[in-house]
Amino acid sequence: MSTPTDAAPAPVTAEVELALTGMTCASCANRIERKLNKLDGVVATVNYATEKARVTYPATLTPASLVETVEQAGYGAALPVPPPEPGAEGSDDAAGSGGDDVDPEVTALRQRLLVSALLSLPVVVLAMVPPFQFDYWQWASLTLAAPVVVWGAWPFHRAALVNARHGAATMDTLVSVGVTAAFAWSLYALFLGTAGTPGMTHPFELTIERSDGAGNIYLEAAVAITTFLLGGRYFEKRAKRQAGAALRALLDLGAKQVALLVPDPAAPGGEREELVPAERLVVGSRFVVRPGETVATDGVVESGTSAVDASMLTGESVPVEVAPDDAVVGATTNVGGRLVVRATRVGADTQLARMARLVEDAQTGKAEVQRLADRISGVFVPVVIAIAVATLGFWLGTGSGAGAAFTAAVAVLIIACPCALGLATPTALLVGTGRGAQLGILIKGPEVLESTRRVDVVVLDKTGTVTTGAMALLDVVAAPGVAVSDVRRRAAAVEAASEHPVARAVVAGAEGDVPPVAAFANVPGRGVRGEVEGTLVLAGRPSLLVDEGWRLPAEVAAAVEAAQAQGRTAVVVGWEGAGRGVLVVADTVKPSSAEAVERLRGLGLRPVLLTGDHRRAAVAIAAEVGIAEADLVADVLPEEKVEVVRRLQAEGHSVAMVGDGVNDAAALAQADLGLAMGTGTDVAIEASDLTLVRGDLLVAPDAVRLARRTLRTIKVNLFWAFAYNVAAIPLAAAGLLNPMIAGAAMAASSVLVVSNSLRLRRFR
Repeated sequence: MSTPTDAAPAPVTAEVELALTGMTCASCANRIERKLNKLDGVVATVNYATEKARVTYPATLTPASLVETVEQAGYGAALPVPPPEPGAEGSDDAAGSGGDDVDPEVTALRQRLLVSALLSLPVVVLAMVPPFQFDYWQWASLTLAAPVVVWGAWPFHRAALVNARHGAATMDTLVSVGVTAAFAWSLYALFLGTAGTPGMTHPFELTIERSDGAGNIYLEAAVAITTFLLGGRYFEKRAKRQAGAALRALLDLGAKQVALLVPDPAAPGGEREELVPAERLVVGSRFVVRPGETVATDGVVESGTSAVDASMLTGESVPVEVAPDDAVVGATTNVGGRLVVRATRVGADTQLARMARLVEDAQTGKAEVQRLADRISGVFVPVVIAIAVATLGFWLGTGSGAGAAFTAAVAVLIIACPCALGLATPTALLVGTGRGAQLGILIKGPEVLESTRRVDVVVLDKTGTVTTGAMALLDVVAAPGVAVSDVRRRAAAVEAASEHPVARAVVAGAEGDVPPVAAFANVPGRGVRGEVEGTLVLAGRPSLLVDEGWRLPAEVAAAVEAAQAQGRTAVVVGWEGAGRGVLVVADTVKPSSAEAVERLRGLGLRPVLLTGDHRRAAVAIAAEVGIAEADLVADVLPEEKVEVVRRLQAEGHSVAMVGDGVNDAAALAQADLGLAMGTGTDVAIEASDLTLVRGDLLVAPDAVRLARRTLRTIKVNLFWAFAYNVAAIPLAAAGLLNPMIAGAAMAASSVLVVSNSLRLRRFR
């Protein structure tokens, strides 16, 4: 029998995210991913839309070796730049750099597109409109076309050459070969054929039915293909940048500078404000937040009262009132008075940083359906080249002539487009997860989307999810001849010295001044006692008064019975030998819970209420939110919650679980879809698939709707990407597409997929 020391130690691994450059299509991403995964112990996922690689690697490798592997494949890679240390020189500069939203690559691409378009237009017009043709017009077209084919199409040529040196072919290979072939054929016709003869016309046709002489030139096809594809790539990159705008906005929310309180004996109060970069804050730092300013980091209010706008983090438009001892979250906005805050979390530990990490993780991951598209992209280009060669051979073999065969082969090369396949999933994920972050919904990964489609039962934990999780005073019933205000103030006086949740609810519900208490004593499990204004007052269970020999009037006993029938807690208050009133306390239902339950039901989900409370109390809550008693599971111990989920799964249901506490973590992990309330514990959030940043159950149906909408967008994108190639390649091979039209269609396919994904930004 082996001992623990005999066991082989677990391999030590680390994870890094590489920023990639040089990718131009999904085939590039697939090639980088294959190269990295060939390294021993490496698991890499490359995302074409985000241009990042998430790599897990063993201790035997270094991040630098991963970068070298990417570079050997013909692409660029860079390690993440570490954030500046608190107080480090230059950290303020780093902090201010996040707002730059200008992409030099997009700018350069736009300039190349504009110049190419201006030069291409007269070439296309001369080829298409015979009345505009003049003596030696072909040579004028060549003069205009040469810069477009060489300089304008250089990104395609350069990428094709780099990949060729590494024995690979990508989308750029198809474009470069197609454009070069059209241009080379035109040069042959001009210099060795009759295309340069004065007065020779060149009628434009949409099919390949053109004469077979060497006088045919394809300059208009070469420049139009280049311009269309540059336009497609420009709009694609700009749309991809718009898709990631939500995450960049999230990362840029934090304050850049903060008014730090530092000791100064000469200053009033012994401290002064010093404006410093937000990176200088450490746990325990005290800082000032004035009206209109951004809270620099997570903390606790030490002094001041105000309202805080957290809409950018939670999607909640109503500002939240805060006072001393209340927690505030970094990146929220102070819209009221001056606050002094003590930092409790800084840097990567803040809620904003954690939210950003969750969104980035979701955007970097891949759904199973995307892996299928990646596998197709990996073999796509060689297959297309083979089809183009076969097309050329077929048309030559049928005697259609070199011109017809050449045109069909070039059209096949140009029309094929794996880019749309590679963009279908990641762009939808980019926009969907980014929009979710704006609404206070964090989707942990693409595999979560498939789960939202299947679930048919949603289990709702009661406390903190359906209810506020805090006891509140709902009603005060006084015995005949006793003032309600007197019952309330005397009960609050004796309960003020207790820390019990029921006691806090009674005190919070008191109006006016609460008199002091003397000779206070806690009676464990039954209530409290003390002297208020010289009179002994008891507050607690009815048995506390009965054991003292005090009488309970019929009205008081009836009020207790009515409260308990509704599943509420009844606190009996008495003095001078009798019960004088009843305070009704209960965990209150959140105002939006009933509407949330109705919306969940509208999504085809059957709501089930889960609680550890006794059944009588649970029935009242279930009735209030519209859940049938048959769908209520009460008297459940914390460790039994996971068994409830398993039982529903065993019955054939796909189960979603909504919870917020440590005791919900196992059930959240067991469920097919776990939704954690962001107001809950870190353990619950870590175990869930979706995090609802706002503590409002109404966000749960919105989260399911958004996830389902994102999944539907991915499937629509993939359908059109597949359908486009399935239809377009045979049409081109059959000679029914001019290369110029093929180039426009190819560019449009990628733009269509990205534009469809951008529609998710309008999700409400």
